[in-house]
Amino acid sequence: MNNKIKSILGFAMKAGAIASGEVGCMSQVKKNKAYLVIVAEDASQNTKKLFGDKTAFRKIPIRFTGTKEELGKTIGKNPRAVVAIKDKGFAVKLIEVIDQEGFIGGD
Repeated sequence: MNNKIKSILGFAMKAGAIASGEVGCMSQVKKNKAYLVIVAEDASQNTKKLFGDKTAFRKIPIRFTGTKEELGKTIGKNPRAVVAIKDKGFAVKLIEVIDQEGFIGGD
């Protein structure tokens, strides 16, 4: 995960635009309040499949990047397998930056 992604995630966290952890993120996905879901590359296959299926059904973009350790540290928390972006502006910018790096998930 590059510094630009970390920086945007940090700003989003300070703005209160992030839900983290599987339960918090799933809640946002089910309410259709997530504009982007980021899953750590080292998350379990079950987690990747679960969020892949739920986001595909609701047409929410998903990307796989970083490790659980990196995701957690970037938002100032313990390791996290999943983060959901609740702000459209942050989500659009993150998708753009992640896709430039070549880490593409499902749309």
